Amino acid sequence: MARTKVLVVDDSALMRQLLTDILSRDRELEVVGAAADPYAAWDKIKLLAPDVLTLDVEMPRMDGLTFLERLMSARPLPVLMVSSLTERNCETTFRALEAGAVDFVTKPKLDVSTNTLGLAEELVAKVKAAARARVRPRAKQPPPPRPGGGGFRTTHKVIAVGASTGGCEALAVVLGQLPADAPGAVAVIHMPEGFTRSFATRLDRCCAVRVSEAKDGDRVVPGHALIAPGNFHLEVVRSGAVTAVRVRGGPPVNRHRPAVDVLFQSCARELGQNAVGAILTGMGGDGACGLLEMRRAGARTVAQDEATCVVFGMPKEAIALGAAAEVLPLERIAPRLVQLTAD
Repeated sequence: MARTKVLVVDDSALMRQLLTDILSRDRELEVVGAAADPYAAWDKIKLLAPDVLTLDVEMPRMDGLTFLERLMSARPLPVLMVSSLTERNCETTFRALEAGAVDFVTKPKLDVSTNTLGLAEELVAKVKAAARARVRPRAKQPPPPRPGGGGFRTTHKVIAVGASTGGCEALAVVLGQLPADAPGAVAVIHMPEGFTRSFATRLDRCCAVRVSEAKDGDRVVPGHALIAPGNFHLEVVRSGAVTAVRVRGGPPVNRHRPAVDVLFQSCARELGQNAVGAILTGMGGDGACGLLEMRRAGARTVAQDEATCVVFGMPKEAIALGAAAEVLPLERIAPRLVQLTAD
């Protein structure tokens, strides 16, 4: 079987060597070259024809975002962003995902030598996922109008959504299509601590519903979507007519924290037929078992179809288990979720 060819682009010689060493240990991957800036990267792309590019956000001569935009218009290929955890880099990373990057990993903090194991597992997995990803242009949508005034009401039905690789775009599409008075929504996306707040803020600017990073005790109310904070699990809890969220620690589930299964299982346990679940693009199988529990508890369930997934991993596992009552393209999921909550 042919190995996946990877080109590493980073202005730091130490980081180029670290990424090269990590990727070269996997038998399915072959690092065919490294470049210190986008100009050198472009020459090596033409010469080496890599299958996947790892791309730094901040580089001299041309930043990663500008290079990505030019690359996707001239010679599209799967790109994995490698980003430092700063407010500015969070914003740039999300712009990169909108421009066509498949996913991102965060650079190890401070002492590189103490944080290579976690980086290695995530990096290798995401490079392999990127190699299977469908690269397609991203179309920016104008933000929908948001009516002002009015207070939140309590909610009866709850929309629960889970996503991973490719999920930034997919979740933006789903939440962006919800009307301002849609039932309350809760969502888990595999994203590190520090990025989820920036992600929620970006979604809040382009959605009719309000979007925020969840805090422990927040109520799930119509017209509002809560995003699980990175590095914390998110559950729903119900007391009478009031539904709220619990944000907690605990061990990773399916190697993830937050985990989609944790959210979906709580929906099955606490809400039963008063929940509607959707599993979106992502690698692995997180969420499949939880979605099955939701369906068995009487909830209506939906999975994103293969044609519109960046990585058809999580939905595929859910479909195979019989967890998804319906399989729909991305652009039809939000309208269907709203319809199901009205049934």
